[in-house]
Amino acid sequence: MSFADLQPAVVDKPLSATLRSRLLRLLPFLGPAFVASIAYIDPGNIAMAVQAGSRFGTMLIWVVIASNAAAMLIQSLAAKIGIATGHSLAELCREYFPVPVVWVMWVVGELAAVATDLAEFIGAAIGFQLLFGLPLLYGGLLTALATWLIISLEHRGVRSLEAVIGGLLAVVAGCYLVELVFGQPDWADVTFHALVPKLADSESLLLAAGILGATVMPHAIFLHSALTQYRIVGHTDAERQTIYRYELVDITIALSIAGLVNAAMLIMAATAFYRHGLHNIATIEDAYQSLAPLLGSAASVVFGIALLTAGISSSAVGTLAGQLLMQGFIHREIPLWLRRVVTILPALLVIALGIDPTNALVLSQVALSFALPFALVPLVWFTSQAPLMKGLRNHWLTTVAASLVTVAIITLNVALIVQEFS
Repeated sequence: MSFADLQPAVVDKPLSATLRSRLLRLLPFLGPAFVASIAYIDPGNIAMAVQAGSRFGTMLIWVVIASNAAAMLIQSLAAKIGIATGHSLAELCREYFPVPVVWVMWVVGELAAVATDLAEFIGAAIGFQLLFGLPLLYGGLLTALATWLIISLEHRGVRSLEAVIGGLLAVVAGCYLVELVFGQPDWADVTFHALVPKLADSESLLLAAGILGATVMPHAIFLHSALTQYRIVGHTDAERQTIYRYELVDITIALSIAGLVNAAMLIMAATAFYRHGLHNIATIEDAYQSLAPLLGSAASVVFGIALLTAGISSSAVGTLAGQLLMQGFIHREIPLWLRRVVTILPALLVIALGIDPTNALVLSQVALSFALPFALVPLVWFTSQAPLMKGLRNHWLTTVAASLVTVAIITLNVALIVQEFS
């Protein structure tokens, strides 16, 4: 869609337009950030929240808030690339970087997508098991079918896919709102730990890295740049800047919802488990079983619905992201059904070998944190280049902030490596 196509109905309305008119003006630009935001509330986030909340209470809520703020900044840069250049981040890497570097980045990106899908797929399978008593293998097969049905909506247009993903996001958000009502958290304690950064020991550092990896996800960066490149095309700097301003609204709304859901996940775990002396809730299954006697059977059912919904929706988005990575980096693609089959194999292997699924979820989120620099470094570099970005080039303060986020993530990863070897 061209930006000019929107002008008669949307863009040329006066500044004094009614609220309804302003909403109508905004609607064509909403969607990409909602699809990307699903990656921020997947079962890996739930697993991290359960372990962090039960072990340390609300102490790590500041990590959730900081990670979400970083995610907003990063996703704004990812959206900016697609709007300014008409290319995705992966396509720009293919165009500007040496071939060996591109292939390494593609492999790392695919591994990150597989790690993501591992968390999402197993999480949804656990959701089927908890709610309906199905074996994990059957739940996994149902997850594969459900994600395929969602992905197939792409053939009906991206709007249909965005609408379904947005609806699933609303379901997860609603579930955790209900959980907070059941739990009745101590908001003074939540506020204190939201404002005062603190880490207790090496375990809290590991969980902080997992929260970061589960929130600022590499495949979501590549995905968002691809979703904005063709959606609404601006032909002048002024048009592209206007599109970008609307996209910032999209990002703010979508990631604010995702951030609140992430915070609610951790607060729920802290309220339900840590406050009652259950400091070693190590698995999602334990959390589900423990919620009923603590907060009532309805709370455990709502938790299961949120887990299942988050797993199915994020798995579909992860499959789409993997396809766009391949198209961007090496200019190849495979049928989506084949990619779905390939990416579910690691999850089915984990299930078949009897590996603790929650531990697999947590470790997959830590792995994502290690893949982040391969997306962040080129993202910051490209968006700071005036010849490429033109009127949407980063302000120097934006580049500094994004660089500091990248350095912080890399430093955290190095600290984790040192900790593991020592």
